[in-house]
This record gives sequence, structure tokens and C-alpha cells, in this order.
Amino acid sequence: ESLHEIQKQVNDLWQNLLYPVTRSNETDGMIYATCEMKPSSKIDADKPQVTGQVLFRQCYSYGRLEAIFYLDGFPLDNNQSSRAIHIHELGDLSNGCDSTGGHYNPFRVNHPRHPGDFGNFLPKEGKIRKYKTNLFATIFGPYSIMGRSVVIHEQEDDMGKGNNKASLENGNAGKRLACCVIGISNKNLWEEKLPEVMDKKKR
Repeated sequence: ESLHEIQKQVNDLWQNLLYPVTRSNETDGMIYATCEMKPSSKIDADKPQVTGQVLFRQCYSYGRLEAIFYLDGFPLDNNQSSRAIHIHELGDLSNGCDSTGGHYNPFRVNHPRHPGDFGNFLPKEGKIRKYKTNLFATIFGPYSIMGRSVVIHEQEDDMGKGNNKASLENGNAGKRLACCVIGISNKNLWEEKLPEVMDKKKR
């Protein structure tokens, strides 16, 4: 009887670690999340007004994270630099993107080895359409990215090679153009956007 009680407590603890997501039979064990991108209220009006979504998908509970970056609002000229995209610690947009804290860094390591250091994205014709797999971040467990934020920066990420303190913290990626808070979603958005992103990849 006491063994049964211990097993129940272990199960309860495990479920709490997996909070806030559990497997759904409707999605074959896949969990979906979305982040609705909005321009930061703190950027100047002449800066790019970036909108769109970052979508996530991961198989419960040990699958690798996948993401779709579906973003609009960048300058139309093709001579611009790439833009850094990272997961930040807080889902707090009360002061625009400036209140999202630093990079999400639960393991206290240098950039670019934080979960959610997604690297650089080069817009084409004012858009980013990118599908990435095998990402280091996770939706599940105690290090879940749920409720945290995705931030798009004004500049390119130097990937920790800038020979200064900021490079090892944030890649010297500059001002925060746009951000969003990651939340659980159904699979509809993912299924709608994936074919377009994959089609663009083929071309």
C-alpha cells in the first residue's frame, strides 16, 4: 500500500514537471504552440514593423522541437543584413519588448548555447519564411519555453564571436524590433503555414 502511494506521488510529481502541456489523442502526441508577433511599442516609427507568427511543434515528451518562422514587415530591399531571433526569459510585454528580460538561459552558459538561440534569418522581399528542425529548446518539462517570449532583433547575431561581454550574453544583436509570448495552440496554424514554407524552400 505504501509503495502504491509512493508511485502515485512520483506520477504526480512527473505530471507537475510536464505542466502545462500533456499529450492529446487528437494530435497523435504532437503539442503545438504559437507566438503572435507584434512590433515593440518602444521602437521608432521608421523601424521595420514586424508581424506574423513563430510556430512550434514537438512530440510528447522526448521529441525534438520544430519551428516555423512566418514573418512580414521587413524592408523590401535585398541588401539588408540578417536579423537575430532568440527566446527571452520573460513573457512580459508591459514595456514593449524591453521587459522580456535577457536570453532564456537556464543552464547559465554563454551565448549562443542558450535554448532558443535560433541564430540569423535573412529576409527576402520583406519576409522571413523558414522551417527549422532539431532545435535545442523544449516545450516540456522544467525547462519549458511556454509562457516565455520570442524576440526579433534589429541586427545580426555575432554568434558569441564579438570579443566582448555583450557578445557572450546576446550576440550584440541590437534593439528589439518585435516580440510575442509563446502559448499552446491547436494544429491548424501549423498545417496552414507549413506547405507554404516548404514550397518556398524547394524554390
